Order: sequence, then C-alpha cells, then structure tokens
Amino acid sequence: MGRPRKSGKHLPPRVYEKHGAYYFVQDNKWIHLGKDLPAALEEYGRRIDTPKGGMNSLVDRVLDHIRPRLAKNTQAQYKIAAGRIKEAMGEFAPHQVKPKHVAALKLDMADTPNMANRVLSVLRMVFAHAVEWQEVESNPCIGIMRHAEAKRERYITDEEYRRIYAKAPERLQVMMDLLYLTGQRVGDVIAIKRADITDEGIRFAQQKTGAKLLVRWTPDLKTVIDRAYSLQGNVLSAYLFRSRAKGGKPPVYEAVRDQWRLAVKESGVQDANIHDLRAKSLTDAKRQGKDATALAGHATATMTNRYIRLRETPTVDGPAFSRPAEKIA
Repeated sequence: MGRPRKSGKHLPPRVYEKHGAYYFVQDNKWIHLGKDLPAALEEYGRRIDTPKGGMNSLVDRVLDHIRPRLAKNTQAQYKIAAGRIKEAMGEFAPHQVKPKHVAALKLDMADTPNMANRVLSVLRMVFAHAVEWQEVESNPCIGIMRHAEAKRERYITDEEYRRIYAKAPERLQVMMDLLYLTGQRVGDVIAIKRADITDEGIRFAQQKTGAKLLVRWTPDLKTVIDRAYSLQGNVLSAYLFRSRAKGGKPPVYEAVRDQWRLAVKESGVQDANIHDLRAKSLTDAKRQGKDATALAGHATATMTNRYIRLRETPTVDGPAFSRPAEKIA
C-alpha cells in the first residue's frame, strides 16, 4: 500500500502536479497530461479507462457494415485509414471525440496531405453511421476542412514510355501496352479474365466504380492480347495474367508496381508512376478525337476533362494586326 499524500489530495491516484503541469506516473515514467487541470483530468480518464465498445469497435462495425459494397482496392485503402484512426483515437469512446481532436489528427498528418484527407473521409463516414445509429449526437468531423492536395500534372511522353518499356520484363511490357490501349486502371488490367476477351473486344467491370464497358478491338490491341496468350505459364489459368505463386490467380498489384518502379529506375526516367499510364491513355485518346469519357468509364465529361486538363497544355492562337505590320529600319 502506497504512502498517503502530503499534498495534492484532490488529484486522482498516480497524478501529480510538478512545475505547473500535471503528470501521470506509471512504472517510474512521468507522462505529461497537461497544464490545465480539467484537460489533464480528461486525458487521465482516457488513459485509465479505455472504454469497451469504444472507437476501435465503432470503426470495425462500420467497415463490416459497408464492406460488401466496396471494391477490393477501396477496402484495402479503408483498412489503412482505419488503422490510423485507431492509433490516434483508440482510447476514446465515440462521444468523447470532439472537433478539436479531429483537427489535431489532421494537423499531425500534415506531412502526408493525401493520406490525411483519406483518413478524414473515413472518419467522417464512421461518425455519419454513428449518428444514424444514434450512438453520438453529432459528427465531430463537420467543419474540419481537408488539406489542399497538389494535383498531379505528370504526362509520360512517348520517348519516356519507350525508355521504361525497354527495361521492363516481357509481362510488364504487355501490361503497359494494355494499360495504354484500354485506358483502364492497373487493378482492372491485372484482373482480366480470358472470358472477358470476346469477339467484339475486351469487357471490363471496373473495380472502383462498377462501371461496365467494352473496349473494341484494334489491330494493336489484338497484337498485344496475342502476346499475352504466348506468355509462359498462362495456358492453364482462367486469367490473362497468372502468378504461379498464387495458384493460377493474377499477380498482386504490389508485385506489378515494384517491377514498374525497377524499370523506371533503370531507365533513368524521373517521377513516373504506373498510374500515369491511364492519364497518358486518356489524354492521347482525347487528342486523337476519341471519346475519352467513355474510355475512362466516367459518369460525366467534367470528370474526364478535369483529369486530362492537368496533363495537357492548350494550344492557342494570338490575334493578328488589323493593319500591316510596320518594318522598322
């Protein structure tokens, strides 16, 4: 039994005031709680009494609830964001989370604005469900603005494409050509099944949006598919691309991404992302007079135009003189 306090008898067990601040002492470690007593007591309550059915439980229940409606890629992204939320707020009960805590999380992740915005979006969705389920009175994410994200303007030139292509293994070369010729996302091209290849072209059901489309045959596209069929090890698989390690299933995205990164490094091309191939495809399709919106599977032309505009420099004409230009001697 510990010795009775001589001072600070109004403080909870193992909480002490020192140099104008309050500390929680555990295993001879002084853990700073705050300089303001009410805030220090709130922090103490979180550390001592982690609620059952708290934020971790809420996050898991919401993700379980929406998982059947999410594409696999989105599920993976939400899982990463959920991990960050649990790490930051696992000791809270949902009703304890206030806008100031959400703002603090946003500030703490300022160095990675894209990820911070994804975490904020997932957290906002989690609390939207909590409000609907009447577990909290309001959504603490309302009023917290997203970080400004730098828009990617990278366009891979034909020369850069050739340089990367020259350093890529054969299967990646085929994937690169399919990414460019179909304008589809990496995950959708990796997951092409042989049954998706029809007399009319290649059918896609986009994992991210559920949009369905058929990319019609061109001589180039047929040539690339013939190359894919000839790849070693593809004979007995239901998929166009097969990974022996996965028992005939398609390769995982990370393996394809890592091969791409190695080819980019060896080519000497700077700042080239495998997702930039979709931007190149849509931009080139628009320049060639094709329907880039239909190719992208976007619902509106506005979405596609915004996507392309970042990678396309407009060509414009200036005015002409209304009089003959004067020659100065």
